[in-house]
Amino acid sequence: MPCTTILVGKDASYDGSCIMARNDDAGAGHFTPKKFVVIQPSEQPIEYESVLSHVKIELPKDPMRYTAVPNIDNEKGIWAACGINEAGVGMSATETITSNPRVLGADPLVVYDPDTNTPGGIGEEDLVYITLPYIHSAREGVERLGKLLEQYGTYEMNGIGFSDTKEVWWLESIGGHHWMARRVPDDAYIAMPNQLGIDYFDFEDAYGKKENFMCSADLKDFTLRWNLDLTLEGPFDPRAAFGSHDDADHVYNTPRAWYIERYLNPNTFVWDGEDPDFSPRSDDIPWCLVPEKKITIEDVKYLLSSHYQGTPYDPYMSYGDRSMAGAYRSIGVNRTSFLGIIQNRPHAKALEWISFGANPFNISVPFYVDVDQTPEYVSNTTASVDTNNFYWVSRLIEAMADASYKESLNIIERYQNAAFAKGHEIINRYDALISKETDPKAKESLCAKANQELADMAQKLSAKTLDQVLYQLSCNMKNAYARSDA
Repeated sequence: MPCTTILVGKDASYDGSCIMARNDDAGAGHFTPKKFVVIQPSEQPIEYESVLSHVKIELPKDPMRYTAVPNIDNEKGIWAACGINEAGVGMSATETITSNPRVLGADPLVVYDPDTNTPGGIGEEDLVYITLPYIHSAREGVERLGKLLEQYGTYEMNGIGFSDTKEVWWLESIGGHHWMARRVPDDAYIAMPNQLGIDYFDFEDAYGKKENFMCSADLKDFTLRWNLDLTLEGPFDPRAAFGSHDDADHVYNTPRAWYIERYLNPNTFVWDGEDPDFSPRSDDIPWCLVPEKKITIEDVKYLLSSHYQGTPYDPYMSYGDRSMAGAYRSIGVNRTSFLGIIQNRPHAKALEWISFGANPFNISVPFYVDVDQTPEYVSNTTASVDTNNFYWVSRLIEAMADASYKESLNIIERYQNAAFAKGHEIINRYDALISKETDPKAKESLCAKANQELADMAQKLSAKTLDQVLYQLSCNMKNAYARSDA
């Protein structure tokens, strides 16, 4: 699945949180309706079987409760996507990434063979479901998933994020059975489009203290044996060894990293003009940077909603030279199923911010995760269009606002700002109440009450906005006339 990920270290965020966010983008030609739910330990099987690859995995007998954003239709599997477990560990899976023929020739992907009924490996369908309920730290998440990849293999290339209150880790699969992971520096952020991204790797640390790097046991030998290291001088470059350098990357992937880093580090490099340090087509855009200011939830949402505002590449540009408008794949696209922002806060309960549909036109709503169930408005997504749930209301707003973009832009801005302001206000109020409570059950009850208030807020604001953009769109109908019949 095409997606975009932003990871933020605790010292780079506005409140000391570790932040992990990802657009979950569906494939072309269809919607993938999603819901935000809690999965209980009783719902976890002991023996798991993947729908797509038919691989069977024996799971531990002590799963934890966790949140998830699965497909409403399990015909192709669960696709739990992202969540936070009761130990406070977050996981986001996956960012579909790229490789090259040399890697895939040396360690082929493990693909299901229907003719012989030979199982394939694990993939995006499975990863959250078989990993998140069993880990107690971000580091432990890397270790568990790494072992699963080595044992069962994978049929696709993926990047996976793990977070807790202390650190964020990013794991990238390499071929069928290999992987590497790097800890996000506390004072930095990373921007990940759909390509292998890690641009520096320390094998000495990975095979020693494992402070900032981890990898499959034989990754270095694998790299040397198959002549994958392309470095002429200087440190080993894993992006060159294991990643792709296709023409398509320059249209589909690198522009996204360019725009995110251009926004968060506008003065660090030259991003525009005839001789920039980095352009949308640069292959060497840094994997991580220290931002010029601390990063907020609003920054993350804005960037993952981006259609390259303020550049010649904005498809919504309505004036000036439009020759390059829409030249590069936007970050916020019509195919986004949802955006999940995991916020592991150092002195308060973790939050999961949920958006459904195309990000340029939707809102992000925070929810506490220490609950037994989520509000109906975010969990009752239906297969057909229904304005009684957040997913389809968001879809309707996006389609109408896009079709009446100039007239609806101010409506959407007010909608988004109001949701953020009210969301922060509700969370601040309940944080104070929860901090004074000592009984765990009472704390959980407060979290559930807050979540319902947040869902009610989202429903009220969304219904109002739907009414407004519907009216604006109706004003653009071909049979509209200015004269009133009154």
